[in-house]
Amino acid sequence: RRPYFVLAAGILLKDVHIPNFPYGQAHKKFVEASGKMLRTLKCPEVWRPCFYMYMSLALSVDIQEGMFYWYTDPSAGPSFSEGFIGFIFAIGSVGSLVGVILYQNILRDHSFRSVLCSSQLLLSLSGMLDLILVLRLNLKLGIPDYYFAVIDEGVAKMINRIKWMPLLVLSSKLCPAGIEGTFFALLMSIDNIGVLSASWIGGLLLHLLRITRTEFKNLWAAILIRNVMRLLPLALLFLVPRSDPNSNILPADLLNEYDGAEARRIENVELTSLTVDKNPSTDASLQECKTQEHLDVGQDDDEASLLANRG
Repeated sequence: RRPYFVLAAGILLKDVHIPNFPYGQAHKKFVEASGKMLRTLKCPEVWRPCFYMYMSLALSVDIQEGMFYWYTDPSAGPSFSEGFIGFIFAIGSVGSLVGVILYQNILRDHSFRSVLCSSQLLLSLSGMLDLILVLRLNLKLGIPDYYFAVIDEGVAKMINRIKWMPLLVLSSKLCPAGIEGTFFALLMSIDNIGVLSASWIGGLLLHLLRITRTEFKNLWAAILIRNVMRLLPLALLFLVPRSDPNSNILPADLLNEYDGAEARRIENVELTSLTVDKNPSTDASLQECKTQEHLDVGQDDDEASLLANRG
C-alpha cells in the first residue's frame, strides 16, 4: 500500500511554480551526466568490479527465512522465542560494528583482492556453524543452543561486514568527478539488486528442497549448498583491481577530466574571492579620503579664526 500512498501524495501535492525556469539548461546537464555515466560504465576498470560486486552478493544465497522458522519450531528446532530471536539479531548488529572497527583499524590499507578473498573464505567457513547447529552437533560438544546461536550470528555478521566494507570503498573509488553522488547511487542500486537476487535464489532453493514452515528435513542440504556457493565468487576475483584503497582506479582520461574540473573550480573561487576583497578595500579607501578631507577643512577653519582674533 505504501507505493500507492506515495504516488497519491506526489499527484496531490502542489509544487511552487518557478517562472522562467531554465529547463533547457537542466536538460543539457542531465544529458551530459547520462553520457558521462555511460562512458564510465564502458571502462573495463569500472564495469569489471561492478560485475564482481553483483555476483559476490547474488551468490551469497539467503536462506534466513528457513532458519527463522527452524529457530521457532518446537519439535525440529530449538524452539526459540521471538524475543530471543530479536536478541540474536541485536548481537548480530554488534558483530557488524566489530567488523567495521576491525576493517578501519587493521584491514583498510590492504589490497582489495586480499581482503575480499579472505572474507569470502571466512564467510563460507562461518556458514558451517549453521550446519553444526541444525545437525545439533553443538549439543554433543556440550554447547547449548542459546549460546551457539548467539555466537553463530555474531561471527557471521562480523565477517559479512568485513566483506562489505572494501566493496563500499571500491564503489567510492569508481565514481567520476561531477556525478559522484549519482554514480554512487547507481552502484548501490547494483548492490541492492545483488542482495535481492540472493533472496530470490535462496527462496528458490528452499522451494526445490521442499523446506516449509514445518518441514526442515533438507535444511542441512540448503545450508551446505549455500556455503559452497559462497566460494564461487573467488573465481571472479580477477575482476577486482590489485590496488589498495589509497590508489587511483579510474582511467587517466577521467582523472585528467577531474583535474581540469577541479582547477576551474579553484580558479573560480579565487576570482570570486578577489572580487569580494576588492569591494571592501575600495570602500575603505574612499572613507579614508573623506575623513582626511574633513580633517583638512577643519584645520583651515581653525587657522582662519586664529588669524582673525589676532587682527
